[in-house]
Amino acid sequence: MTGSRLGQSLLSIAAGAALSLAFAPWNLWPLAILSPAVLFALWYDATPRRAAWVGFCFAFGLFALGTWWLYVSIRIFGQAPLWIAFLLMLGLVCIMALYHALLGWCVARWLPTRGPWAWLLALPAAWTLVEWWRSWFLSGFGWLAFGYSQTDTWLAGFAPLGGTHLVSWLLLVMAGALVLLWKGGARERVVALALLVLPWPLGAALQRIEWTREAGPPVEVAVLQGAVPQDLKWLATNRETTLDLYGGLAREAMGTPLIVMPEAALPDLANNLLPFLRRLAADGGASGSSLVLGILRAEPGAGGELEYFNSVLALGDEVAWYDKHHLVPFSEFFPVPAFVRRWLRLMSLPYSDFTRGARSQPALPAAGLRLAASICYEDAYPDTQRDAVRASTALVNVTNDAWFGRSSARYQHLQISRFRALESRRWMIRAANDGVSAVLSPHGQVVASAPEYERALLRASVAPRSGDTPWLVVGHWPTIIVCVMLAAMAAWRRRRDGRVPDAELSASRSV
Repeated sequence: MTGSRLGQSLLSIAAGAALSLAFAPWNLWPLAILSPAVLFALWYDATPRRAAWVGFCFAFGLFALGTWWLYVSIRIFGQAPLWIAFLLMLGLVCIMALYHALLGWCVARWLPTRGPWAWLLALPAAWTLVEWWRSWFLSGFGWLAFGYSQTDTWLAGFAPLGGTHLVSWLLLVMAGALVLLWKGGARERVVALALLVLPWPLGAALQRIEWTREAGPPVEVAVLQGAVPQDLKWLATNRETTLDLYGGLAREAMGTPLIVMPEAALPDLANNLLPFLRRLAADGGASGSSLVLGILRAEPGAGGELEYFNSVLALGDEVAWYDKHHLVPFSEFFPVPAFVRRWLRLMSLPYSDFTRGARSQPALPAAGLRLAASICYEDAYPDTQRDAVRASTALVNVTNDAWFGRSSARYQHLQISRFRALESRRWMIRAANDGVSAVLSPHGQVVASAPEYERALLRASVAPRSGDTPWLVVGHWPTIIVCVMLAAMAAWRRRRDGRVPDAELSASRSV
């Protein structure tokens, strides 16, 4: 590899790593425009092989720095040997990087890589399509999607209009405009400057649109944060201590219309905690409180075997359940055929195997609200939640980000939750084991939060809201369809201009 090519590879890694700083907790959001602009420039007239490698390097830097906290879960809490933790981390980062390698190869093979057609149409559209594909393919991993970086800018006004991927596409168009401002002619620079400036006041104007309306009086909420250390949470010797802890917090909160506890707050199956749960329900009924809590449960399956669910239980005027749909691969389930799972049981081999809840589940009734529930990182999958959100008057997310220690993961997750409130223009209640427990406004602002890493009882109020934002009605499809059309137009333009892909492929073989 020549020095120039080595320099390009290092620059690409650095640009990708810098992009991770655009997200929480650093919130250096201009990097969401500057970093992809660097990659656009590196793709200028690149061969397919070269573009694939540079794209791989960029995404490797992004996910290596942006998701390093997986090491904490695998190594510290999972007790995996160092080499296994390293290989698993490296494997995930490389899988994410392959998306951008494929993007780079396709761009150099079929799309223009220079000029307005490339920087304003082809590259932003193709990149947005790959980001969307990454969000659902093989269960999906939508973490670090560009749009999340803009929760505190005027571009957040576009969230209820088209969701995360619309904001991502706007950022990528502005990244292309930045390159065009550098390399374009006089007229092209005027267009580039307009594209860099106009989205901001338009986003600010969109922020003033309410989209939804209040549907009842405010409801007082109490969020219980037990802050049970992760290495003690599931010890049998600590079971009663944890039950006493949450029982005490619940008694302190009784009288508040809605009480919310985190994911798997109680360290046992609901089946084994019926006396405790009946006591909570009775105390809540006597004091006018409804309770919503994360808990594990077991139910007989079709074959007579027990099936295990990661669930949310609502105890109010009626009992209702929500079961987690998006399970964590190799943690909450093993993505293998059913006969393999049966073999694991017969061999008494240790494994986790929760049952997936239905894709579409009704909102939970509690304290006069209809709550669209999500568990842990499920709120990073907005498409599967749209039906429940449309039927809801507020959102609730129960989570346990303690798995990732004192890392950036919890702040990235909070930013994702804020975007869900923005998209739906509804209040969101977040209950986390040791933080960040918070109440979010329909504009995605944190109106109340509990101190992290300590036991806390957070009090706030939320107002039920009804009505649909445009994104709730149509989802990401308008953005995706437009991006497909733009990419197709750019590919046609390249073919019309007579740039022969086969010649470029021949050149790439000599690299």
